[in-house]
Amino acid sequence: MTMQLLNLIQGADVEWKTVQEVFMLKNGYTPSKSKPEYWENGDVPWFRMEDIRINGHILSDAIQTCHHRGIKGQLFPAGSIIMATTATIGEHAMITVDYMSNQQFTNFTIKEEYRELLDDKFVFYYFYVLDDIAKNNLNQSSMPSVQMDALKKADFPIPPLSTQQKIVEILDKMTDYVTELTAELTLRQKQYSFYRDKLLTFSEDEPFEVRWTTLGEVGEVTKLAGFEFTKYVEYQDAGKIIALRALNIKGKLDLTDVKYIDNSDFSKLKRSKLFAGDMMFTYVGTVGQVALIDENNKYYLAPNVARIRFDKTQVFPEFMRYYFSSNLIGKQIDRFMQSSSMKNLTMENIRKFELPIPTLKEQEHIISILNKFDALTSDVLIGIPKEIELRRKQYEYWREQLFSFKGGRK
Repeated sequence: MTMQLLNLIQGADVEWKTVQEVFMLKNGYTPSKSKPEYWENGDVPWFRMEDIRINGHILSDAIQTCHHRGIKGQLFPAGSIIMATTATIGEHAMITVDYMSNQQFTNFTIKEEYRELLDDKFVFYYFYVLDDIAKNNLNQSSMPSVQMDALKKADFPIPPLSTQQKIVEILDKMTDYVTELTAELTLRQKQYSFYRDKLLTFSEDEPFEVRWTTLGEVGEVTKLAGFEFTKYVEYQDAGKIIALRALNIKGKLDLTDVKYIDNSDFSKLKRSKLFAGDMMFTYVGTVGQVALIDENNKYYLAPNVARIRFDKTQVFPEFMRYYFSSNLIGKQIDRFMQSSSMKNLTMENIRKFELPIPTLKEQEHIISILNKFDALTSDVLIGIPKEIELRRKQYEYWREQLFSFKGGRK
């Protein structure tokens, strides 16, 4: 994009309105779960945060549907925007079909008088600006929510349609390129998963010794007791000591959203203190996610995450991380889950996982191979992951520039 084009866009004649002037805002809701007829043979897409997480930010179909009998009033029309205004704040998507959403979302529908003045994709892209406004205007409570008065009064630009379409064209091209790179990376990740599982599948005629045992024989498995959490743990938004929750366990530690516990009673939390080499394992909700602790004196267990401490004279924790990330352990998880009415695993069942234990030398060899594969598919410093990260930063920069119209609200 040339600076001449950018200057032309930034200098466009813009009419400024507020969000509440341009959009009708209404919360979604959940039809009664006690009435099966509201859910059986559903014919209405019913969107939740899971749809955005799994299928992205432009959605034409929902993972779950409800029946029109359970709908109060009219559906939200195609072209509307859903924005999470409670819990996970500031995630949005454009919906391309008539739909309903749950109550976590506020739904934004363009008012009729502005319908011909706005391009749907322009609106969708500008909502990334509104996402940041939402995140910066929160009600402070145990369940975060957006200060809706502030969001409703936020400025919304209406440049000429031709300018909107130029912005959409530029951002679409950047988005499409990232999408192509992501598809290529996904293919490589599938190939990596195949070879990882193959490498971790052992037969009786291996040229090295492999013995089979249970997790309980080579590792100590424990969790944070409920009373320990309620009596001795105090969450904070800043500090040095982190309580690792399930959302922080994603194959590796994900520290983008953490809670600190510096003011907690650590004398009562010795069992939940974590050390380098400990492996975290999620046993509730999204069961089976793992991550290794990489340093001492920084992390403690939070609820819904188990800690596995391996006997390092028998097994390398990194070898176990790879094995627990494979479909081989996934099959065992499925077997235990099917025998339980609850969507979780007990510590007893986790200890029963059957594990192959090759020699330490062979474990080290397998780790070295898988580390190289892992880097190619996840390390943002090399290859496709690095290119995706650079292109995303470029896209975010130019999106900000394209929406920096000269002259504020008149």
